Amino acid sequence: MKRYSGWAVFREGLRGQTGWSRAWRDPEPKSEYDIVIVGGGGHGLATAYYLAKNHGLKNIAVVEKGWLGGGNVGRNTTIVRSNYALPHSTEFYEHSVKLWENLAHDLNYNVMFSQRGQLGLFHTPAARDAQAKRANTMVMNGIEAELLDTEGVKNLIPHLDYSENARFPILGAVLQRRAGTARHDAVAWGFARGADERGVDILQNCEVQGFLREEGRVTGVETSRGVIRAKKVGVAVAGSTGHVMAMAGIERLPIETHKLQAFVSEPLKPLLDYVVSYGAPGAHFYISQSDKGGMVFGGDLDFYNSYAQRGNLPIVQDVAESAMAIMPCLGRVKLLRHWAGVMDMSMDGTHIMSKTPIDNLYLNAGWCYGGFKATPASGYHFADLIANDRPDALTAPFSLDRFEKGYAIDEKGMGPTPKLH
Repeated sequence: MKRYSGWAVFREGLRGQTGWSRAWRDPEPKSEYDIVIVGGGGHGLATAYYLAKNHGLKNIAVVEKGWLGGGNVGRNTTIVRSNYALPHSTEFYEHSVKLWENLAHDLNYNVMFSQRGQLGLFHTPAARDAQAKRANTMVMNGIEAELLDTEGVKNLIPHLDYSENARFPILGAVLQRRAGTARHDAVAWGFARGADERGVDILQNCEVQGFLREEGRVTGVETSRGVIRAKKVGVAVAGSTGHVMAMAGIERLPIETHKLQAFVSEPLKPLLDYVVSYGAPGAHFYISQSDKGGMVFGGDLDFYNSYAQRGNLPIVQDVAESAMAIMPCLGRVKLLRHWAGVMDMSMDGTHIMSKTPIDNLYLNAGWCYGGFKATPASGYHFADLIANDRPDALTAPFSLDRFEKGYAIDEKGMGPTPKLH
């Protein structure tokens, strides 16, 4: 496979773009693999990539029921950050940010990671205290954070609503300068290309329809393209986790499936240099500007269980009101399109990365709002779990049995109510 470079782009421009090879193969399934990863989204592809890169494993397949990039990895608002409040989460997402910082070089693929910085606004004295605590937690874990007052925010983004009668008065923000955005499709394509280059078979339009089990352990999967035997199977299918795991015999998991909508506007001239987010009673909103100029934004879950990948008008209204409350200049901007991702919301708002009660079956699920930003670290540590059949120190707190033992990692302090996470 040819490496991408500035010289290659120049050369192909002179040759009419005729010298490019396919980014990844489209192989026929083998009858058996050492490891099968169910789910060809960002997490599944990253897992396969790191299994090959970090652990030297080659006989691996990724099975995806649709096409690469058709699931949640291409249905999000592309935000990358590590401004969490609990030590376990902070350490994990900070490792992910560090992987993001070198990901384009590692994959030899431009994932368009832009460290433009993120501001988390606050609007009350109580919220300021909570955000100051969050910033202190970040600093104590070696992550930079800045607590800004109103003037500090205004110096960075002058066109927010700073008026005295604003619905949500801006008292300040926590700024993480290393946060930013990435191109979601490019992340999937980059990991797919990197995995394929290392011998991984990527099987698109290959839906898992059942699991093979012998003497209490998983020995393969039944798919729409035939039976595939495997020594180990990892599942990373986001909102379809409950459905897929039920086929393996695990019918009760501490997760619910919800949909989360996202929006993009018509292209605008440069307007917003940062990612901006805020949460207040009755409102939740986050926004950034893409490289094409579109304003990419989103808000709350729909608050009912759904597998739909499409939006609805009540959330359009809710998100539009939240946008106008903080950025009135968006009032005449036209909406270009909107969509929904299918979220697997865990009962404590934190992901699950764990061995399961069934031997040779491993689970990566429950990412709530954190799935896209966690993609590199998720693949890195899930690969380590599968390869070594035990969690590493950073993964161990996120085991499935924490719900049985009562060791919840409740990042938002909301208790076992998925829609509040």
